[in-house]
Amino acid sequence: MTAPGAPVDLERDGADAAFMQLAMAEARQAENHGDVPVGAVVIRDGEVIASRHNERELSGDPTAHAEILALRDAAAVVGSWHLTDCTMVVTLEPCLMCGGAAVNARLHRLVYGAADMAAGACLSLYNVCDDPRLNHRVELTPGVESQACADLLSAFFAARR
Repeated sequence: MTAPGAPVDLERDGADAAFMQLAMAEARQAENHGDVPVGAVVIRDGEVIASRHNERELSGDPTAHAEILALRDAAAVVGSWHLTDCTMVVTLEPCLMCGGAAVNARLHRLVYGAADMAAGACLSLYNVCDDPRLNHRVELTPGVESQACADLLSAFFAARR
């Protein structure tokens, strides 16, 4: 995780924001079939190799979170479940299942937008990505475009009330 007060890497931060825009565009597609607008992209060598959005309602699959689907697609592209040279950018802090999948995929880094105080497992409720009891740790960059990501979710839920 980037430590408070640490030097800012403007090139990386700018790239994170650009990739987050792609994740948000992906998230908006989830609304077309009634799914919560969460989007994820997986990057390798500066290129997007997977891009998905939530499909739980569409597929009737409780595991069809954007992160899980994107990791599956990325593993197919890479030809291995070891995604050690990949970064995942996701609009919402991953839940325990998705944070655990990031650890199990051996992701190098996880970037997320909005914190999830109800189910977030990367800092809010748990910190599965940096648990010393596990055999892999994922570098975290939280809060990228957090307000825009939170606004996307707020608008979705407001429309359903």
